[in-house]
Amino acid sequence: MKSKSGTILRLTLLAGLLIAGPVRAEDAPQSCEVPAYLLTSESRLPKVAEAIKNGRSLDILVVGSRSSTINTSDGSAYPSRLQAMLLDQLPGVPVNVSVELQAKKTSEEVAAGLAKLVEAKKPTLVIWQTGTVDAMRSIDPDDFRSAVDEGVVALQKGGADVVLMNLQYSPRTETMISAAPYLDNMRVVAQQHEIPLFDRFAIMRHWNDTGDFNLFSTSHGIGLAKRVHDCLGRALSSFVIDLARLNPAQQN
Repeated sequence: MKSKSGTILRLTLLAGLLIAGPVRAEDAPQSCEVPAYLLTSESRLPKVAEAIKNGRSLDILVVGSRSSTINTSDGSAYPSRLQAMLLDQLPGVPVNVSVELQAKKTSEEVAAGLAKLVEAKKPTLVIWQTGTVDAMRSIDPDDFRSAVDEGVVALQKGGADVVLMNLQYSPRTETMISAAPYLDNMRVVAQQHEIPLFDRFAIMRHWNDTGDFNLFSTSHGIGLAKRVHDCLGRALSSFVIDLARLNPAQQN
């Protein structure tokens, strides 16, 4: 039987899409469209809308793990792509996207520092990417839900709009971890606080199922990671703009 530490290491590598390798033709995406129902929410981002309307800087803080980065320095990770696309779609609006890495931390560990983080950064919007480490460590789902709830409360008290982002999808990890309880609990917290949930898991599963990306490959190349991150940045920028409910004149 394989050791638990060895399994966690493999999962961490897969979750980050960071394994360098040859980029094969079959990995090239045909498209990365997202069904409308996966980018629809009844929640709003009022502080984002207000900042844009009043010509203030739109400051976005991504609180995430290794899967919010790529081992490159060319701005190809999804936070950088998000910033580039928002700048393109919101001409005249200063957009700044920063990343606060919380590698190997559970939601409870991250939530404990969110109040101070928001006080220091003063973001308009926080995108909290979480759930992967908790699923890997088999954290009790009820404890996970309580931690996410506490974190969201801290972010909202700090004056920021909040978007929750769930786990990445990988067909190779489905037999190793049980993602469903964490996905379900994040959705419950989002509904309770009436905040948007960016369903990264379902979006990436859609891309895999439709053949846009081969996420089952054992040799994920940097090229594949860049394309996935670019597509996530595009989807996330559309999500943010739509939930801000901007007038057409406020967009490009």
